[in-house]
Amino acid sequence: MYAELKQVWQSLTGPEGNFEITTVDVRGIPTRTYKNAPPSLRELWLSSQQFAEREYLVYQDERWTYAQAHEEVASVAAWLVENGVTPGDRVAIAMRNYPEFMLIYWAIASIGATVVGMNAWWVTPEMRYGLSDSEPKFLFLDEERYARIKDEPELPGNPTLIAVRFEAPEGAVAYETLRDHGGPLPEVTIDPDSDACIFYTSGTTGNPKGALQTHRGCVNNVMNLAFWAGCLAGTQVALGNAKPEDFENPPQGVSLITTPLFHVTANNCAAQGGTLSGGKLVLMYKWDAGEALKLIEREKVSTMSGVPVMSRELLAHPDFPKTDTSSMVQLGGGGAQLQPDLVGQIDRAVATAKPNTGYGMTETCGIITAISGDFFVDRPESCGPVMPNFELRIIDDEGNPLPPGQVGELTVRGAPVIRGYLNREDATAETIVDGFLRTGDVARVDEDGFVYIVDRKKDMVLRGGENVYCAEVESAIYEAEGIAECIVFGVPDDRLGEEVGSVIVLKPGAEIDPEALRADLLTRIAKHKVPRYLWVQRESLPRNANGKFLKREVKETLNLAAAV
Repeated sequence: MYAELKQVWQSLTGPEGNFEITTVDVRGIPTRTYKNAPPSLRELWLSSQQFAEREYLVYQDERWTYAQAHEEVASVAAWLVENGVTPGDRVAIAMRNYPEFMLIYWAIASIGATVVGMNAWWVTPEMRYGLSDSEPKFLFLDEERYARIKDEPELPGNPTLIAVRFEAPEGAVAYETLRDHGGPLPEVTIDPDSDACIFYTSGTTGNPKGALQTHRGCVNNVMNLAFWAGCLAGTQVALGNAKPEDFENPPQGVSLITTPLFHVTANNCAAQGGTLSGGKLVLMYKWDAGEALKLIEREKVSTMSGVPVMSRELLAHPDFPKTDTSSMVQLGGGGAQLQPDLVGQIDRAVATAKPNTGYGMTETCGIITAISGDFFVDRPESCGPVMPNFELRIIDDEGNPLPPGQVGELTVRGAPVIRGYLNREDATAETIVDGFLRTGDVARVDEDGFVYIVDRKKDMVLRGGENVYCAEVESAIYEAEGIAECIVFGVPDDRLGEEVGSVIVLKPGAEIDPEALRADLLTRIAKHKVPRYLWVQRESLPRNANGKFLKREVKETLNLAAAV
């Protein structure tokens, strides 16, 4: 089937193919892109008008058709333009996965403004930093996020607050005012290489970095999803397992959105990909495996893609055997590696569904590779081939390209790569070299072009799909009293992949209450970054000749049972 995949791939991406690849100049960099890609997210959104009568958004007992969604998006966009928002301005969203999140996202993107997706887990100092860094004109937020900033005497940049799903406080605007404003979608022309969205990634130092995702990048990511679906269908036809007409007029896809919309997994991949194909998006208030099973049965969900632990919990839930999952076509995960045993479990447990995953980053607007179906079952340790709008290089520690089959850092260049980091020229120059994004992941590529991630260069914990940079947590710990030294690292965890652990060395005479320290950290960093495991000691940590702590050596000596 790998020979058939190669033939289909070449046919789709070659001259006159639906996914023909061309090279354009973007900021002086030769950039691979889809020749037929829409110029911006505005065109992608407008293309979904053809599905007017279909259901688009489902949240508990609330439903929007595509026609209703387009009317609301146009109304919000018209209000924003009338109130001074112009192309290039920034508008922030800080809320749970309410349906309004996607409607606001489309409204902002469709008028050429830039969405600032604020992490809903951020605590007050992190929210202040995000606002100071991005300087949005308006801030859409729900009641929970408002509670975190309501006592602030003044917010950075003094954005106008728009209250979503709660009574607007004094000085704020009720979302209903925008929703009921009316009017057609304002006419604007959008530069494909202008900023569409800023999503924040955990910082390697104390502060998160705002990744500048362009319209070209976001659209190319959605095209990658469609391309891979075309590859799977074409391969089945080439193998004689299906006919071309089997893929004509497919039923409406139904996606269960389980992860936050301020991340690329849920927003750029599941939601935007589903919108392009006229799919239905079913939103959850928060993850719960039992509730997910009820929604799968009730809404006839065909695809669920969250972090791998969600699939694992779904299959292990006592209600799974008695739930009708026959509508499922794909089940998998993103944001973290799908463990090989889980690939097999999915393949065996759901008769109609195949496992799927993608490897990607905020810095690539979504996926870099994709794998699913029989390819994934056959190669469960792989994350799939690199999508065709990327150039791939595997490099050594000095940045030199390595020959095929060698293990080194995976780097990619292409349309989905971000423009850079907001206000961080240093981080941009370090991460993107001659257009190639240094992923920080060590990988190898096999003879068929399938990628295998074998290690991580970045000092980072991958907890349930969330990147937690060790230096950021260490900086927060050092702010507490009595800390002489500390290191932060990942501790293997069956449920989340990794949990955050830390060894703390106290100053002479100092004492510390671990729970008090955790409570203190919660005032500065989000809950998922706070160490679950703590080891407290008096002896200094071992260092190398350059004075750097020897984390690996320390980890090898630790007894998990001794953690507090």
